[in-house]
Amino acid sequence: MNIPATFAIVMIPFLSLVAAVLPAQVRAQSLEEALATAYATNPALLAERAALRATDEGVARALSGWRPTVTVNGQFDHQFTDSETRFLFSAGEQTIDTKSIELSLSQPLYRGGRTVSDTQRSENLVLAGRANLIDIEQQVLLDGTIAYMNVVRDQAVVELSINNERVLGRQLEATRDRFEVGEVTRTDVSQAEARLSNGNAVRIEAEGALAIARANYLAVIGDLPGQIDFPTADNRPLLPDSQEEALRLSRARHPALIRAGFLERAALYDISYAGGRLLPEVTFDTSISRALDPTTFTDEQDSFQFGVTGRVPLYQSGDEYAEIRQLRQTAAQRRRELDSARRTAEEDASGVWVELQTAVAQIRALEASVRANRIALEGIEQEAAVGARTVLDVLDAEQELFDAQVNLVRARRDEIVAGYELLQVIGSLTAPALRLPVTQYDPAAHYQEVRDKWIGFGSDYNAGALIDLDTEGWFDFLE
Repeated sequence: MNIPATFAIVMIPFLSLVAAVLPAQVRAQSLEEALATAYATNPALLAERAALRATDEGVARALSGWRPTVTVNGQFDHQFTDSETRFLFSAGEQTIDTKSIELSLSQPLYRGGRTVSDTQRSENLVLAGRANLIDIEQQVLLDGTIAYMNVVRDQAVVELSINNERVLGRQLEATRDRFEVGEVTRTDVSQAEARLSNGNAVRIEAEGALAIARANYLAVIGDLPGQIDFPTADNRPLLPDSQEEALRLSRARHPALIRAGFLERAALYDISYAGGRLLPEVTFDTSISRALDPTTFTDEQDSFQFGVTGRVPLYQSGDEYAEIRQLRQTAAQRRRELDSARRTAEEDASGVWVELQTAVAQIRALEASVRANRIALEGIEQEAAVGARTVLDVLDAEQELFDAQVNLVRARRDEIVAGYELLQVIGSLTAPALRLPVTQYDPAAHYQEVRDKWIGFGSDYNAGALIDLDTEGWFDFLE
């Protein structure tokens, strides 16, 4: 006997049962609740929100180019000298302790247009980051939908497999009874036993698939599923009425396409920023200082100065020209990436639309197949009771009905998933569009908070202090 195979056969049902009875703090009973949980807790989505907040700070950094730089310099010097001369007197030893403090301010007046270009570039990167956040949000919600529907599908397949195994068991008992009275042969009994063994294997495989689906659900949603079922037609979002409408919406609202457009614009402003290095700069500088004992003959000295400094670059080793040439090629790359994203959006819309229509057609065909196979099975069982059909005929009819029912369940799952994939393509697989029962994340709130912030570290970061980060528990996995 194959010990690993036997162990798997025993453990898969056990693991499925354990997963089913484990308590969970939050159990999603509907697809909307599951997606709401993923929206609020999925680590990938939370990480992308933090990444966007970091991108927001690029605008604040760019705007700092308009602001002055203020510094305070303090200095203490201890000077000891011992000198001699050829004259009759000697200079002797001398000690000077000089103390000084200076307050200086430097205000940029013109930086070759780099502040404007850097601000425009950073703002476009923020908009690209928001589009990418929508893309990640949609992918998380789609993954949650797939995880949810996989559990629903595999639960249904397990139930069908258990019922099929029960039917095959009764069929085997009936065949054995008929064999005892001489109505069928040993071959018929063996055929019934073989079908029951196959049904047992199918049920074990279905339970294993369900256990895997539940583990994936836990990874995406964040908790184990409860009693879930196919969403009703009333609870499903509206979809485009035609392929042409789906294509039009994908061209206008596909997040990856929008992101590529903003990245191209940011690349163009990169060129303008680099070109500013070739233009003059003008700075207003002022300072006020006080020095104590600056020289042997001076006790105090106060000074105040202001002026305008101009800098005109003539030649800087050619580095700035190479940078501009490099950025022009990067902008060309972004333009080609925009074209590629446009084609991908159209391809995705067309492909998903075909998948959706295929699944709908399959459901209609399989529903007819289930009805026909159920009628055929009833007729064959009646004919077998009077000897007009064999045991194998009944077993084949039962297998065909079971296969049709399983295929119908899978087609229903594929149809729902394809619908949500179409929502993703047209940019409507978001919490607001789905009206999920969550507190929606506003990416503009943090941007508005930090855009014109002149000073301060902010209070929205709770991972640790400014320098001394709290690393307790970070590296427990190494133990």
